[in-house]
Amino acid sequence: MTSTRFDASRILRGATTQKLAITVLAGGPSGERDVSLQSGRTVAASLESLGHNVYLEDIGPDSLGALARNVDCVFIALHGRFGEDGDVQEILERRKIAFIGSGSDACSLAMNKYLSKKKFAALDLPTPRYDIATRDTIREAMAAWSLPVVVKPVKEGSSLHCHIVRDFERFRPAIDDVLAAYGDAMVEEYIPGREITIGILGDQTLPPIEIRTKREFYNYDAKYVDEDTEYVFDIDLPADLLERMERLSLEAHNGLGCRDFSRVDWRVDVDRQEAYILEVNVVPGLTSHSLLPKAAAKVGVSMPQMCQFLVDAAIRRKFAR
Repeated sequence: MTSTRFDASRILRGATTQKLAITVLAGGPSGERDVSLQSGRTVAASLESLGHNVYLEDIGPDSLGALARNVDCVFIALHGRFGEDGDVQEILERRKIAFIGSGSDACSLAMNKYLSKKKFAALDLPTPRYDIATRDTIREAMAAWSLPVVVKPVKEGSSLHCHIVRDFERFRPAIDDVLAAYGDAMVEEYIPGREITIGILGDQTLPPIEIRTKREFYNYDAKYVDEDTEYVFDIDLPADLLERMERLSLEAHNGLGCRDFSRVDWRVDVDRQEAYILEVNVVPGLTSHSLLPKAAAKVGVSMPQMCQFLVDAAIRRKFAR
């Protein structure tokens, strides 16, 4: 069952009918480029359906020409590096350009799994045990763990270069793979059980979604390639557990300093009836098949309405300064 009592009127009321000039940023330099392009196209179509003048732009650290256009708002649909890590947000802040979503500090904190987990611990939020491995500390890092564990990048999304290690012979190669690509690696306690994601829109939680995949975990292919991944709203977990996860998701969102929207990913150990926060995504997928839009639609907020809410929030902040 799901326990959310989402008040959609708080999202829909006061939506501006003014026609705006909006730049949508998509693509970018990260490993999530293809997904970002899909998100950007979906966002642009949604905003155009409301009558806005929309400019869909591919952008990167060495290609900032799109930001020279005078617009009312920038809609960031960039995932991963230069989109979720605070870099593009910092540029927009310096230029005093209104943009949707979290600010640069919150994005930088949320994207860094090590620092965000330290913040979760300070907030007394449950998260799996973790450590960092570098080229100089591989032996110590491996010796500190019993299997299974998860090995993944400290700063990356879409489960790229993520490994579940159950065999000791695969432990070192998994760490080496991540180190080769990123320079450091996170080793994290593996939580058996079920994968739940909870979206945040405004200051409310959207209905939880359980993700069911035939793969070992919800990896890149399960997210974007497989046709048999299931997304379930009728979750057969105790109502009090789901309600606690919703409450703690909002605490994590606020504790990292996020605003407007995010998506909080969880693992639930069903045997122990315990839930653990994995991470907060500050620019979650925004395609028509992505999880946040699915959850918003479940409570009566369409993709164009959600995009309008995010734009309105950005413009209100601009004029509140």
